[in-house]
Amino acid sequence: MNTFKYLLIIFLGGLIISCGPNSGKNKSAFSIKTNTNKGDISINTTLSLSLENKKKHIIDSVSYTLDGMKVGETIQLTNFKLGKQTIEAIVYFNNNEKETVTTTVTILNDVPPKVYSYKIINEYPHDITSYTQGIEFFNDTLYESTGHYKKSKLRKIDYKTGKVIKNVDLADEYFGEGLTILNDKIYQLTWREGTGFVYDVNSFDKINSFKYGNSKEGWGLCNNENTIYKSDGTEKIWSLNSNTLVEESYIQVYTNKGKIVGINEMEWIDGNIYTNRYQKDGVAIINPKNGAVTGVIDFSPLKKLVTQHETLDVLNGIAYNPKNNTIFVTGKHWDKLFEVEVIEK
Repeated sequence: MNTFKYLLIIFLGGLIISCGPNSGKNKSAFSIKTNTNKGDISINTTLSLSLENKKKHIIDSVSYTLDGMKVGETIQLTNFKLGKQTIEAIVYFNNNEKETVTTTVTILNDVPPKVYSYKIINEYPHDITSYTQGIEFFNDTLYESTGHYKKSKLRKIDYKTGKVIKNVDLADEYFGEGLTILNDKIYQLTWREGTGFVYDVNSFDKINSFKYGNSKEGWGLCNNENTIYKSDGTEKIWSLNSNTLVEESYIQVYTNKGKIVGINEMEWIDGNIYTNRYQKDGVAIINPKNGAVTGVIDFSPLKKLVTQHETLDVLNGIAYNPKNNTIFVTGKHWDKLFEVEVIEK
């Protein structure tokens, strides 16, 4: 019996040792070195790569990729997307051995955002009960999506009077989020339900629904007549195929200092994405090609111009009316819709 116990202890001890953190694993023989500053580097500069050969192996060849694109040891970053990107090196050595190593770099914008102000052109009535999640113009008519469980709606509105022309209530289990209109269809997101809805823009009949991909939540939508852009509350903006609504790629929103999170309601204006940031009374202007924040608009004074009440919330809702070439903004439980002209300070 004692011999059995002794053997059992040896066996278990050996098992514990063999399952330790370094068991059966060889440390990497290589690592990637860069010329970044603690992992950060600005766009429009040159990224240099080299390989640290820790065990002095005979290297046959090395191939690098950055963000999935094949690159050399020196890379001009002008055409790359901003944000955290993966560098991968595939190393062939000692004639028949191979190892893959990775590291990350964060590509920042090279200039700070421009600061813009605004001029109020008109003020219009807005439903104070609406927890506004997204607004958009189509044929000089305003469409709005509102949130909160058991209170979410899709609406068509005469923006000059505030009169509701059409209204659809979402089922109680859905929390409405942003919307956009493309090819006579309204696309509306829900928050955490992982589902978006598609409606006929004229009848408001629901004609389809779609599921999210890697983006876990639905926040804002906009489109450039070819691609639908979707925000999920992080720094990412996803590009959706306008036919299949499949997420095909994404950009990360960055300034010259770091990432900008809470990307919410969005609007496509003159080749840029204008976006509200959650809990911020301002708008960021984003380059859709690389995610760079090129400008910011401080709309915080507008909140003081609406009726002050207990449920008054932040600015949220931005729409561009091509008929007048002006921008409209409102907020959650605001009783006014503002038509503004953006001006550089």
